[in-house]
Amino acid sequence: MSAGLPGTPAGAPVSFGVWGPHRGPADGSAADVLRAVAAAGYAGSELGPTGYLGPPAATAEAFAAAGLRPAGVYVGLRLAAGAPQADDLAALTAACRTLRAAVDATSHLPGAAPPAPIVLADDGAPHLATAPRDPDDTTGGLDAADWRRAAATLAVAAAVVAEHGLPVSFHPHLATHVESRREVERLLETTDLGVTLDTGHLALAGADPVACLRAWGDRVDHVHVKDVDLSVAARARRDGPVPLRSWWARACVPLGAGDVDLAGLLAALADRGHPGWLVVEQDHEPTGAPELPALQAVQTANLAVLRRLAARAAPRPEGG
Repeated sequence: MSAGLPGTPAGAPVSFGVWGPHRGPADGSAADVLRAVAAAGYAGSELGPTGYLGPPAATAEAFAAAGLRPAGVYVGLRLAAGAPQADDLAALTAACRTLRAAVDATSHLPGAAPPAPIVLADDGAPHLATAPRDPDDTTGGLDAADWRRAAATLAVAAAVVAEHGLPVSFHPHLATHVESRREVERLLETTDLGVTLDTGHLALAGADPVACLRAWGDRVDHVHVKDVDLSVAARARRDGPVPLRSWWARACVPLGAGDVDLAGLLAALADRGHPGWLVVEQDHEPTGAPELPALQAVQTANLAVLRRLAARAAPRPEGG
């Protein structure tokens, strides 16, 4: 754990405008983005899209040069496809090789670090890529047969990850078949996977992240800390269909400026002795502008907010 925090803080390229094929700020290379994460005070970083930092050897070198530990990498799978897709598994294997190389290249860094997971998620479908679904609507999503097939696909994926000696976690995500609390709990019932608790995605899907953390217990093995403005999603739902990408960055706000109970989250994590990463994310729209110093400053401020909230939530010593 990092001093004062229930977990070890990590950053992520998505906070620097690295979405999918996008390459981040015009005034910073991928290696510069990693250095900015380190300069902002984080101990690690997720990798961003596989290949963003180059092939495995280049990715490993970039992490070692920045003095950062890898904190995981996100990989989408088409769970509704009926069977594991060959190109999905190829992408998963590439992600595993890249993450494994980064883990091995940073093993010499001082201090212990949490395990770096492969973060699986559903890759969604075009008809889902709009405003958040109504969390009270139980008519859509995967049916019982779909869930059995999805579980089989996830079992194959987990076996691929295990071959590389890496842990695996599942990330519920807006605009996918595993979005609402009900769907996450179906996943937990159907598989033995742990889950990535993403405060932003859960809140925007109508769930209380702190209540989910307490309910899911040790099944939560990775944490993404976001703050979000729920009114942005409410407008999108009211005016829909509105593509997720058109409003997502506006919904992601600086820590402490939105509707997520971050103090409650930190207290709940401390209560259970969370041993893993706290990946701080404020998804930034890819603008292609020269904005690396400004984005580094935002991430520095986000970490400072997290530390202040953790200090307030910490129990005072007797007599203090």
